[in-house]
Amino acid sequence: MTKPIAKIGLRKNARIGLHKNERRIPKGVIHVQASFNNTIVTVTDVRGRVVSWASAGTSGFRGTRKGTPYAAQATALNAIRTVIDQGMQRAEVVIKGPGLGRDAALRAIRRSGMLLSFVRDVTPMPHNGCRPPKKRRV
Repeated sequence: MTKPIAKIGLRKNARIGLHKNERRIPKGVIHVQASFNNTIVTVTDVRGRVVSWASAGTSGFRGTRKGTPYAAQATALNAIRTVIDQGMQRAEVVIKGPGLGRDAALRAIRRSGMLLSFVRDVTPMPHNGCRPPKKRRV
């Protein structure tokens, strides 16, 4: 009877999570999407690949509290904390949406100590797009 060959360290077990945090990112783009109900902060490198992200829901807020400025501030800090550990020092900020968390998220990003090259507002503005609903008759 043949002996079973003992596996000496599987490749997937030995290298788990080694190369993910090894990447150094000196410059990136912070995308803040602030709606009335939620705030989503995504951090990408300059090519657009997502490095880190956080939303008010993943930061522990539920229901109507997700749309508050405090939730946006906590969300921005959660998203930035991981990329500062990876060595990001400079960033560009792109803000989209009409929500309450716009200014709070930007304030949290400024306070994190990261150098901001520019802040751009890319909120989509209609050039008289959709027809509004008809007036209410009460």
